[in-house]
Amino acid sequence: MSEAHKVESASAPQAAAAPGPLTWVTVVALVYLLLIGVGVIGEGFRWMSGGDEGAARIFAFAGSPIVGVILGILATALVQSSSTVTSVIVGLVAGGVPVSIAVPMIMGANMGTTITNTIVSLGALKERDTFNRSFQAATVHDFFNLYSIVIFLPIEAIFHPLERMAGHMSHWFVGGSGASVKELNFLGAITKPVSGVVIDLFERVPALGAYLAIVAGIGMVIASVLYLGRLLRSTMTAQAKGIVQLAIGRHPMAGVASGTAITVLVQSSSTTTSLVVPLAGAGILSTKQVFPFTMGANIGTCITALLAATAVSGDNQQFALQIALVHLMYNVLGVAVFLSVPWLRDRPVRSAEWLGNRTERNRGWAFGYVFTVFFVVPGLVLGGEMLLSDQPPASLPPLEETARELEDAGLKIE
Repeated sequence: MSEAHKVESASAPQAAAAPGPLTWVTVVALVYLLLIGVGVIGEGFRWMSGGDEGAARIFAFAGSPIVGVILGILATALVQSSSTVTSVIVGLVAGGVPVSIAVPMIMGANMGTTITNTIVSLGALKERDTFNRSFQAATVHDFFNLYSIVIFLPIEAIFHPLERMAGHMSHWFVGGSGASVKELNFLGAITKPVSGVVIDLFERVPALGAYLAIVAGIGMVIASVLYLGRLLRSTMTAQAKGIVQLAIGRHPMAGVASGTAITVLVQSSSTTTSLVVPLAGAGILSTKQVFPFTMGANIGTCITALLAATAVSGDNQQFALQIALVHLMYNVLGVAVFLSVPWLRDRPVRSAEWLGNRTERNRGWAFGYVFTVFFVVPGLVLGGEMLLSDQPPASLPPLEETARELEDAGLKIE
């Protein structure tokens, strides 16, 4: 008994020993590969869809609130950045598009951006339990945005509270100088050069380059998620797990604050939410703990459109600022409503758990969900609008002048 006790005591410190420097270097490298993969996927989608101009062409068909939401989803799913799409919408409003038409687009953009972390969750496809947890963490963001649309869109379409409140608030800021976030995005500074090199390689095959880039990005994401999940499970000690839970999962407001702050720094809610998917897959965070973090990411992503609006000048400056404030208020009110109403707070989590359990039993649910929600339904709506409309889509004002002003202010939309 004493010998066994000695052996057990001797092995305990070893089991509890903190991971070495090489382990953490590997973790950082895998996270970096994940970010590069997400960036390459985004660049590939933007290349395939025509980038900002492609998003603007899609928005030309927005003739009703529901169509505006659907096209916001499609544009963001294709461009792979809600910050980019909402900044494009600011530019369109600055060019003369009515705010009432742009508000549903903003709501759709919130939904469309969640496709990235859903793709990241597919990296754990081979491991049933891990994939279930990862897919739940990814889709809880989807369901939050979906339920927010269901709640706020009818109210906005009938009473226009967001449009009116933002209109009053925009008077406070009109005439202020533009702001710049060029130096703020440090994460983009260390990832864009590498993802740019990858994209440059595929530009040598222009016919298939965009598709190959997307496939390569997905491959990077899958590889990084697979190895990162295993590494986190084997090295995440109780102390390190406690640090993560203190920052994200200890209290809902801590999660919201963390998600907001990190997204402001990296200027991408897709990147922010994608980072917690492997943590959820490894069992470090639960879906309930991830949920407030993703709500905070929704708030943080508003910074780009707000700063873009401050760089707009001319007769429509107030309207550009108004739609950016609508974006911020929509997300802040959404978080407030879901945190204050208990049955609403649990609804996205339960929906994500239900879908995650289905995908664990049948992987077809995951692929069917992604293609149906982000491409099939929006594509059918866009196609229906094109076929049923007696007149060509409304011509949107050119973005060149607004884009030039934004770039002069250090806010080049990418």
